[in-house]
Amino acid sequence: MRVVGDDQAGNGRRRASNASDDLWADFADLVLIISREIQFRGYSSKEAVSLSPSEGIVMRYLHRHPGTIPSRIAHASGLQRSNLSTVLRGLEDKGVIERRSSAEDGREVKIYPTARGTSNYALVRTEWAELVSAAAGDATDLEPAVALLRKVEAGLVGLRRGEQAS
Repeated sequence: MRVVGDDQAGNGRRRASNASDDLWADFADLVLIISREIQFRGYSSKEAVSLSPSEGIVMRYLHRHPGTIPSRIAHASGLQRSNLSTVLRGLEDKGVIERRSSAEDGREVKIYPTARGTSNYALVRTEWAELVSAAAGDATDLEPAVALLRKVEAGLVGLRRGEQAS
């Protein structure tokens, strides 16, 4: 048994590694490799708007939470507020988001995907689905895989925010 980094509580103690740790490391490695392969290929459609990784993070969040204020987007995405401002300007320039004054408070600005942003998201998701399904072939274990990835995503976001993993 080998010793690995600090425990999750952050108290500086080392913990023993086991086979499960190696599987989780393989899992993380593969997620990163798959992500890079998808990004590397780009899009086949001429209509697709290419986004930077930070722009993609913001657009995915906005499609789940349209009409969100910038501070909430920054918190949810893990971007610094100044960096988010730059990302939002870039997304506006590409025509995929718009800023609207809040109906409740005219001083507050809310961010929404535009029709172009929504159609772009649908287009690239279709391309991703075609690419990944062609690569995987058999999809008999797809639902449990997606469920596990959603659980990992939620857990990682919670850990970033200082919440305990369940």
